[in-house]
Amino acid sequence: MITWHPSVSPIERKPKAGKKILAAPPLILCGSFLLFITLSTLALKLPWSTTQPITWLESLFTVTSAVTVTGLVVVDTGTAYTPLGQIIIALLIQLGGLGIMTFAIVTLIALGGKIGFLQRTVAKEAFNQTDASTIMATAKSVFLFALIVESLGMLILFIRWAETLGWQTSLFHSFFYTISAFNNAGFALSSDSLMPYVDDPTVNLTITALFITGGLGFTVWMDLWQKRCWRQLSTYSKMMLSGTVIINGVALLAIYCIEYHNPNTLAPLSEGGKWLAAWFQAVTPRTAGFNTLAIDQLEDATTALILVLMFIGGGSLSTASGIKVVTFMVLVMATYGFLERNQDIHVFQRRIATDTIRKALAMGLISIGVTWLAIFLLLLTENAPMLDVVFEAVSALGTVGLSRGLTGELSDAGEVIIIFLMFMGRLGPLTVAYCLASPHAKRVRHPEARLAIG
Repeated sequence: MITWHPSVSPIERKPKAGKKILAAPPLILCGSFLLFITLSTLALKLPWSTTQPITWLESLFTVTSAVTVTGLVVVDTGTAYTPLGQIIIALLIQLGGLGIMTFAIVTLIALGGKIGFLQRTVAKEAFNQTDASTIMATAKSVFLFALIVESLGMLILFIRWAETLGWQTSLFHSFFYTISAFNNAGFALSSDSLMPYVDDPTVNLTITALFITGGLGFTVWMDLWQKRCWRQLSTYSKMMLSGTVIINGVALLAIYCIEYHNPNTLAPLSEGGKWLAAWFQAVTPRTAGFNTLAIDQLEDATTALILVLMFIGGGSLSTASGIKVVTFMVLVMATYGFLERNQDIHVFQRRIATDTIRKALAMGLISIGVTWLAIFLLLLTENAPMLDVVFEAVSALGTVGLSRGLTGELSDAGEVIIIFLMFMGRLGPLTVAYCLASPHAKRVRHPEARLAIG
């Protein structure tokens, strides 16, 4: 008998061998990612993928970082891997960013196949959609949208780099960096990321445009394309757009003011360079992972701000991770509503559903709990300053990829902890929690209890 979780419309089939199998869509999704990571680890460990011997754990770490579009690396991508290995990493980033289910569905459609109930349900979980009937259209739109945006970004970067790098190197660099940026991965072909282009307008604006576009979320772009009017946009799109503008704007001004006189960051730059560098550092923590300034040279106040930005992340159904912008906004509004003694929480003339608030609360609490546990374990396994450990853990769970230099010095145990965080951060804490626990609906309602809180 195949038993589905009650929240996913229970379906029972007659057993073939008298066994009961739990087949929840989140479990299938996690399993597919694990299988894909395992096979990719074997491919990246092949001799023609690397220029130097790497351990199985280093291969697993790199693959997990690529598939989860994180960008943390224990060996330098530009020197430790051959062009073939770098292409494999780029393809893993693309597959991980757009989602394995996107490619699976598009491929099946291209071959003339049909999407069954199980595939629709799993894809709905992967896309974070509420209507499984729109999954095929969503998959097609995601694939086409990514192709157009990445082609445009690749063309701009190719033109910019062709003069200095030559057309062959420029073509490969534009290919790799476009995929890495659009999918919010943060993988770079040099150990100093994009620091040589700290005041280059073309590189800065193109790269940030790519990862903001990917991190905003495909549902928002589809909504904008179909409605093309602010008043007709969905409540989610309005929240995502307004939240992104506010968060990015506040972060830009804060970093510019804090780092203005820092001799290791903004101080040596021209006025235009200061704004470009502040802008890049303000938006890259939204899980992009690139940097044009030395992260370990930032002021502590800036580091604290970046920790918050990494924890928030980007949008749902996007290449970004984190608890998501709308989740953060819902938590803030719910808290404010409680302080105002409001029974309902309203935004853009719509009432936020109670289930949405509960899900946001669960997402936030699980993320905080997992982050704290990881920090605790890393402090036991690593001989590093606490700030570096906290930064590494938050960056891994948010699949950001920024680091203060701890990644390359991690112990084997530390690498395993970071691998788990990256995996959990990409799939989402709630999805992993659903896999670990199978809650059942309560059939008995007990009397209400009033508890003292605070």
